[in-house]
Amino acid sequence: MEIRTALVTGASRGLGRALATALNARGWRLVVDAQDPGRLAATVAGLPRPDLVTAVPGDVADPAHRSALAAAVPDRLDALVNNASELGPSPLPRLADLAPEALTRLLAVNTVAPLALVQAVLPALRAAGGRVVDVSSDAAVAAYPGWGGYGASKAALDRLSAVLATEEPALRVFALDPGDMRTAMHQAAFPGEDIGDRPEPESVVPALLRLLESEVPSGRYTAAELTPAGARS
Repeated sequence: MEIRTALVTGASRGLGRALATALNARGWRLVVDAQDPGRLAATVAGLPRPDLVTAVPGDVADPAHRSALAAAVPDRLDALVNNASELGPSPLPRLADLAPEALTRLLAVNTVAPLALVQAVLPALRAAGGRVVDVSSDAAVAAYPGWGGYGASKAALDRLSAVLATEEPALRVFALDPGDMRTAMHQAAFPGEDIGDRPEPESVVPALLRLLESEVPSGRYTAAELTPAGARS
């Protein structure tokens, strides 16, 4: 059986690290990235099968880094998981106070980079009949004060995911809302608050595995919908 390959961005912590750990343990070959080279190297060293992992540190908003990621991908790519995201300024500003350059950066990382990565590896995805998972947020569909910039970037990502699914019917394309998690990004959204009641990122991994390894049709899902209690086929 041919080894499956996934490109996972933002893999040095949080949900990206949890997914990379699970896929690596299941025998997937991985190409992973993160902005901090030291943290990424430490993450890879701690994986069950680091020999199956290619680490490419860098910023997904950088075209040269995206080219390096695409070059590290084999001719067939079973999955692209666009997990790398930025929150924006912390504490979260109201739209009246959101600097335009901050919004530009959010869109560059959360919206433009995922599409650019899809474009860069599309031949390999097509060759494998692969899957694209764009990690979204409930802020893409609900209006929370302070979340306007981040939410707008994820709402745009949702639309790109939906259109890509119609334009590339041989692929499966998903937008996944993982829900609240106990991550550094979530802590930055609530500085000084105790987020210990939020679930660990590992709790979302079963939902991601279902998208990557089962016959779920393209679409937008929440993690809760894909877990056994609320699963939809």
